[in-house]
Amino acid sequence: MTSTTLEPHVADAVADAIAVVRRNIDRFGDAYVDDTTQWDRYALRPADGPFAEGRNHGWTTSFVPGMQWLAYDLTGDEVFRDQALRHAADFERRLRADEDLDTHDLGFLYTLAAVVPWRRTTDERWHAAGIGAAERLMTRFLEPAGIIQAWGDLTDPEQRGRTIIDSLMNMPLLTWAGEQTGSPRFADAVRRHTAQLRTHMLRDDNSTFHTFYWDVETGEPLRGATEQGLSDDSCWARGEAWGVLGLALNYGATGDETLLDAAWRCADYFLRHLPADLIPYWDLVYSDGSDAPRDSSAAAIAACGLYELATCDPDRARAARARREGDALLDALIARARPASPEASDALLLHGVYNLPKGIGVDEGTLWGDYFYFEALMRRTRPDWERYW
Repeated sequence: MTSTTLEPHVADAVADAIAVVRRNIDRFGDAYVDDTTQWDRYALRPADGPFAEGRNHGWTTSFVPGMQWLAYDLTGDEVFRDQALRHAADFERRLRADEDLDTHDLGFLYTLAAVVPWRRTTDERWHAAGIGAAERLMTRFLEPAGIIQAWGDLTDPEQRGRTIIDSLMNMPLLTWAGEQTGSPRFADAVRRHTAQLRTHMLRDDNSTFHTFYWDVETGEPLRGATEQGLSDDSCWARGEAWGVLGLALNYGATGDETLLDAAWRCADYFLRHLPADLIPYWDLVYSDGSDAPRDSSAAAIAACGLYELATCDPDRARAARARREGDALLDALIARARPASPEASDALLLHGVYNLPKGIGVDEGTLWGDYFYFEALMRRTRPDWERYW
């Protein structure tokens, strides 16, 4: 891959990120860390029910090998590749053992932990795991609503018919499976699910609902709500960022220009509601002068979405604008949310928020924030990088 000439601050940020990923391999090995840091340090993933401490469960564990693949792509160092493949083997085991798979986040998990290893090694073992995960994800497709249900047992009445804006990021696994198998049902699920989210989760003012419910018997759209935002009618910052990136990626997969338009609507709303320093508050209802916590992970995700728009938008003027805006967000993260040194934190990115209403991971590093910050650095460093999604 071809590198651009990097500004010193970007080159330093890349070097720091690689150093942290390398040190975390030495520290944690095959074990999995928690979703967020505690005082800027990751602890092992807590024991939970049948899962011992440090085991592979939850929706965020694949961001660890995802970062290792990014480091490998940048350096060619086999240390990163070998550890990422050890994680791939554990995700293959998790699929076979049917451990904690009742979630739409199989896309997050197995795109990074099976599809990427297959692309980098062509080993049929990882291909089979990716297809198996996609087949499992398809069991969550609900007719006649035409959506992938988000969380939980499909018979749970409280979750039945619910999806969330994050689910856009789980569609690339289905797109890949459709390309690999030739079965049109994968692409049809992607097309229908993304159309439903575009139509019902993107409001007239270009903000987004976090979550939305459909009647599973009739397919009728019911209501929008939130789980992690300030209120049902506010705009959770990370959700809007998922809209930017997820809609842009699915435009590339489907060619549906309404998704490109929707991605830009989310991007424009997100950018208009940033404070002066460009690090968003956890909900976009807040503005300059608020003491509300920031969510750096939302900026990292949005930066990746803007870089994706810079790549996929056929309007070159808009594409150039997207790259400028992505650069500005990434520069702000490097300046204001990067640890002072690689030794200062186990996280690549500080000042994230997981779930403020529940008091989880507030003003901490997050695995997804780390991953998408590193991906944004990759997109800045290697514009021709073959993205994972």
